[in-house]
Amino acid sequence: MLLVVGLPLLSRAQSAVAVKDTAIATSLNRSLSEVIVVGYGAQSKKTLVGAVTSIKAAAIQGRPAASFDQQLQGRALGVQVSANTGIPGDGIFFRIRGTTSINAGNDPLYVVDGVFINNQSLQRISTQGQANNPLADINPADIESISILKDATATAIYGARAANGVVLITTKRGAYNSKPKITFNSSVGIAWAPELWDLATGHEHATIINEAWINDGKPFATRPFRPKSEGGRGLPEEQATYDRLHDIFRTGALQNYDLAVAGGNDKTRYYLSGGYNKQLANLRTNDYQRASLKVNLDQQINDKVRIGSSNTLSRSRRTNARVGDGPQGGILQAALHTPTYLPKFNDDGSYAKWAGFDNLDVLIRYTDMYSVSTRYIGNVYAEADLFKNFKFRSSWSLDHNDYDEYEYWNSFTNRGSASKGLATSSVSKNTIWVNEQTLTYRTTPGRPHHFSAMLGNSIQGNISQQTLAQGTNFPNDAYKQITSAATTTGSSTRAENRQVSFFSRVEYNYEGKYLAEVNFRADASSKFGANKQWGYFPSLGIAWRVKEERFLQDIDVISDLKFRANAGVTGNQNGIGNFASRGLWGAGANYLDNPGTTPQQLANPELGWESTRQINLGIDLGLLKDRIAIEFNWYHKYTTDLLLNLPLPVSTGFSTIASNAGEISNRGIELGINTTNISRRDLVWQTNFNIAWNANKIEKLEIPIDASYSVERMAQGYAMHTFFLYKQLYVDPQTGNAVYEDTNKDGNITAADRQMLGQATPKFFGGLNNTVTWKGIELSIFFNFQYGNKVYNSNRFFHESGGTRDDRRAINKNQLSRWQKPGDITDVPRVTTLGTNYTLNPITRFLEDGSFVRLSSLTLGYTLPRQLAGRIHASAVRVYFSSSNLWLLKHYQGPDPEINVTSDPNVQGYDLGTPPQPRTLQFGLNLTL
Repeated sequence: MLLVVGLPLLSRAQSAVAVKDTAIATSLNRSLSEVIVVGYGAQSKKTLVGAVTSIKAAAIQGRPAASFDQQLQGRALGVQVSANTGIPGDGIFFRIRGTTSINAGNDPLYVVDGVFINNQSLQRISTQGQANNPLADINPADIESISILKDATATAIYGARAANGVVLITTKRGAYNSKPKITFNSSVGIAWAPELWDLATGHEHATIINEAWINDGKPFATRPFRPKSEGGRGLPEEQATYDRLHDIFRTGALQNYDLAVAGGNDKTRYYLSGGYNKQLANLRTNDYQRASLKVNLDQQINDKVRIGSSNTLSRSRRTNARVGDGPQGGILQAALHTPTYLPKFNDDGSYAKWAGFDNLDVLIRYTDMYSVSTRYIGNVYAEADLFKNFKFRSSWSLDHNDYDEYEYWNSFTNRGSASKGLATSSVSKNTIWVNEQTLTYRTTPGRPHHFSAMLGNSIQGNISQQTLAQGTNFPNDAYKQITSAATTTGSSTRAENRQVSFFSRVEYNYEGKYLAEVNFRADASSKFGANKQWGYFPSLGIAWRVKEERFLQDIDVISDLKFRANAGVTGNQNGIGNFASRGLWGAGANYLDNPGTTPQQLANPELGWESTRQINLGIDLGLLKDRIAIEFNWYHKYTTDLLLNLPLPVSTGFSTIASNAGEISNRGIELGINTTNISRRDLVWQTNFNIAWNANKIEKLEIPIDASYSVERMAQGYAMHTFFLYKQLYVDPQTGNAVYEDTNKDGNITAADRQMLGQATPKFFGGLNNTVTWKGIELSIFFNFQYGNKVYNSNRFFHESGGTRDDRRAINKNQLSRWQKPGDITDVPRVTTLGTNYTLNPITRFLEDGSFVRLSSLTLGYTLPRQLAGRIHASAVRVYFSSSNLWLLKHYQGPDPEINVTSDPNVQGYDLGTPPQPRTLQFGLNLTL
């Protein structure tokens, strides 16, 4: 069947035919000669020494995600990708071989056509813990290929920025001596929510509240839900049910249009494209639009000199909403947590507000929050062949982003009514510029000894600035601009950092059999102390292509066999302040209307780089003329000198100081298997499978650190993202009370009894794709999976409140499984507002299995015969149907286990009012003229 990793399905007779068919054999061996983009160059796949995963963009672009990084989910060996929410353009959790840092960031370095780009959100107006994803500014349709550099040999050339891996994006370019080729891609579709939270009806809610009242020992006659004639709210069976969830979720609309022209003559090649993407999210008021323009140009001045440029201009607009963890303006919170028996409107027709939440209809109708990102990513370069075998290249690159945000809360909302209207405007700008020079030497091809060397230098600057203004007390809601406010405040900030680097690489290749590569980079950053500004990052890798040895030449079953080994060091400076090492003074300490300054930060001239050393052992194996291709990697990463804020004695006048302290390790295994199961003239079936295991451990951390929400703790001897909880052992069948583990045996359940239990990172993850083509018909089925990760379902903490919250929170159906009489066996204790049955938090009852298998995408396409396409003067016409997230296998009690309430990198697997990933259907057309 198609859903398992296949093996070649050929009889002996068919195998004989296949061997004779040189066309097919040539096609199957093409992968070995594939050129892979690596740092500052490209290499043949067969001569790679490092661990590099290369993905053709065409293989992932069928999934209607706003950003290319989400499209990589399950496709890239050893790369964990998770969506934080189901909102298009929201942040993505992206990890290459585990988590290596606590404060200095764990995202990889992203490089687009040689341009170092910013992947940190510039968002300043809160959407309740979430952050927009700046990588969504890049149109996936312009991407040609993506190379993910994972081990030390592959990444060390980027030195101080490569501890978390490197993602190289290569965009499309034209071809020399080719006629103009016009491509048009269009798709339209819909998106809708999967099954939502199962909330109790008004009757069931009232029944629980009355039962808790009685269990508390209060008089039956005074129970809250009793006849209105007796002063109550009405009997439980009289309570109506108001469904707010289906008010907030809708069927969204998807549109995408891309038009490109590419070509060239003997001196010039060009690529020009324009794109428009619009996604109306299935959660109301959250919409995303992106318009993009791409121009790539290369010009040969003469036989020795070439110049060129890559340019991307995009404008992304989002209509946002507060969808995270707070009641103030939280649009999903208002729908999910308002008790179902409470009406949407008051008796007089005015908007009803309950439990501190805004009225949902108000939020749907009046939410006014948007952001616009205008971004340019580009570079110019010049290349010259100085003399035989020497090439010089110089380039200037720029990533500039203007990010404009605005929100207005009118008098119908809680935030707006408290201040007679509240408006906030924020304008953020971020600019990264880089100047690089490289000199490359390569020996003449055809000799047994092949040698190449590269020497380069780089200068980089990063400038960020922000201006924020806020206004309150507006005449009325018709006036929304801050200039109309009676009270206004403002602030502005500006910061910058610089980095200078020198780097080199030496490669040696003997007859394609023995391979070696040495990299070295030295970086200096203005972020670090005067004594530790320079960091040095070497690597050494070797490989042995055993297949080239005589003793394997005649073994036809083995078509390729290569052993790889390498070790090296990379660094990290992300996520810390531009002036983290310096003593800082701040203004604003005013006295009697006189300006004043005060010390804000203590200097640390010894503050230096985080450093990650890594060892990688790998095997590449090809069988049956590469019909079966296997990649195996084992790695060990060890990070030292973590960048942390360590506490100081109060007597110093400072609370913390930025220091190097702490160590983290990651050990893992990666396995990728690609098979061509059937290869005939009209029928081809291919399978791609990958799976990865990673074990993370904090090796050294003197003081434990609690992450946001205090549900996860970072502590020595445990993995990052480990939950710190009270352990519920069982519910006493006789009393119905929850029994918790008293770890210190003092007879009381206190904070000292919390334990490190379960972690948010999976034990293993991966993906499985099957593609079948037959006479122009193509069927692709892709699954991705995770196993062994936990999710803390904080929705259940609020929804299974046992009567403690009454009209302040909704109740879910799981509460109906409560203990009711002696002998009941359940893990849901009896409902009561007394004791610790429903007041202790966080507890293991709400820690759930986050494992899943997801039908990530299913695509069915048909390419018209050339003769039929030619009738409309087209060289290729393809129509297709694509879907995503149609099926999800899980044990998690929420709609989707692949969520996270916050963009805080130190918090994972925490669910509180988080929108699930939508299901989508779309129809598309690919046209080439």
